[in-house]
Amino acid sequence: MKNNIRVERAIKNITQADLAEQVGVSRQTINTIESNKYVPSTVLALKIARVFSKPLEEIFMLEDRD
Repeated sequence: MKNNIRVERAIKNITQADLAEQVGVSRQTINTIESNKYVPSTVLALKIARVFSKPLEEIFMLEDRD
């Protein structure tokens, strides 16, 4: 699964730490999600999408291998 969290953060001008605080996780967790090393839980993915006021599918996208 890929994501565009980094792009959305840039548009909203927030740091990984800012996003992490808003969704209740560590900055490192946001970093690993952005780096595609960790797939977030459904609840966390929904919280992240809510921060950006976008549908889940606009933040997280399935890849062919998923």
